[in-house]
Order: sequence, then C-alpha cells, then structure tokens
Amino acid sequence: MKKLLRIALPMLVLPTFSALPMLASAQLTGNVALTTNYKFRGQDQDMIGKNDYAKTKGFKPAIQGGLDYAFGDSGFYVGNWNSSVNWLKGNSIEMDVYGGYKFKAGPLDMDVGALSYIYPGNSSGNTTELYVAGTYANESLGSFTAKYSHTVSKDYFGYAGNKAGSGLKGTNTGYLNLSYSKEIVPKVTLKAAVGYTNMSSDIRSLGYKSYVDYNVGASYDFGNGLSLTGSVQGANKKSSYVAVANPGIDLGFGPFGQTTYSPNKARFILTLTKTL
Repeated sequence: MKKLLRIALPMLVLPTFSALPMLASAQLTGNVALTTNYKFRGQDQDMIGKNDYAKTKGFKPAIQGGLDYAFGDSGFYVGNWNSSVNWLKGNSIEMDVYGGYKFKAGPLDMDVGALSYIYPGNSSGNTTELYVAGTYANESLGSFTAKYSHTVSKDYFGYAGNKAGSGLKGTNTGYLNLSYSKEIVPKVTLKAAVGYTNMSSDIRSLGYKSYVDYNVGASYDFGNGLSLTGSVQGANKKSSYVAVANPGIDLGFGPFGQTTYSPNKARFILTLTKTL
C-alpha cells in the first residue's frame, strides 16, 4: 500500500499545488448511481457468495458515487469515485483516487493522469495506473474516445499474487479502450465501447489470457442530471477466468456435479445516475 502511494501521490498532489492560486474558481461536481451489476473491464465485481463460492445470478446491485474537483480553467483536476464490491475476502468497497490534466491538442481534447484503485479491507487488490486519453467530438458524427491505461504498481488487481509472495508482477499490464457516443434522438444517447486488456507476462504465465471486453447500450436523459442507462456488458476468454460456483460431491476420483462461473459472462445491466 505504502509503495503504491509513493508512486501515485506525487502525480496527484503536484498538480494540486500548482493550481492553488486558482482555488477561488475551482468547480466541484458529484455523482451517485445505482446499478444492477458492476462490471469493470467486462468482469463482475460482486463474486463471493455463500461459503465463498461464486455467485451466478445476474442481479448483483451496487451503489456508487464520487466527487470531481476542477481547478478553474487551468485544466488540472482531482477526484474520488467509490463503489460497493465483493470480490476480495474482507473487503466491500472500491475507492478510486485520481488526478490529472486536461488540454486541447488541435481537434482533440486530451487527458493525462494517474489513478489508484484502493481496497481498504484487503490491499492485495490495490492497483495504480497512468493514463492518457484523446477525444474527438463532432456534432454530426458523435464523440470518439481512445484511452490507454498502464499499470505501474507491482500487481494488477491481485492477479499476479505479488502481495502473497508469488514473486510475480502485474506491472506493465496495459488496457486500451475505444468508445463512441451519439445522441440518436432527443434525450437518447447511443453508447458503445470495446477494450483490450494485455496482461503482463507474469500474469499470463498463471493461465490468465489477455482478453477483449465490450459495452453496448443507450442512455435516457430525464433532465436535472438524472439519467438511466441500459447496456450489455461482458468479455471473451471466459474459460481463462472461472470460479467454482458449486463444489459438487467428491466421490474419491474427483468432484462430481461441480459447476463454475465466469465473471466475463455477458449481462444486461441497468444503471440510474444522478449528477450533482
């Protein structure tokens, strides 16, 4: 945890100090959401069920919310986003802390920064990434965004088992996401995204394959910052990401009737969001 913070804090704190003279024009925004299933990069974030076996149901509600603080027109910002989760024993919340800088580069809106995913009850999942994103928005064509995130922490969401002493690392795991959105009729916006997680060589040596995730849906704007989004989310390489859902019966020559569940399974998800 301390090593992760030593990596992330300089990138989070230095932009803040450089923008202190502009505190008077700072802008604070917030958001809160309820979702029927929280997936991150195509994978369920609520996995632990009865007797620590995997949950197989599609309805796994989560409550989420965060705050963003922009330092006027300087381009610098910091923020925090949180969600209920259930995939690490002893932990029930994900806390994201991030900071960065937004600027124009010709027709592109650029965004560079650092983000730490923190799991207070079980730090084995803690992960820090650096990211860069570019967005091209056109009124008739829609909005296109490409974002790349690069892991700089010793592990990537616990996959390498570094904290447990595996000697393996998740450093240099990369994630590329391409997304598109466009208002197709008044108040209805089409949204689509595809991502690719390139696991580190150490993580791949454990049998976890690099994979593609997807998110396709639409949102309806009720006004006053309230919106409802329906989407299908999931990922491929399901056989590389499985957990035991039912242990079955051991007849002495292996389990009989054992069932498994993949967090990459496609699900239809509804999310109600209120922007404050």
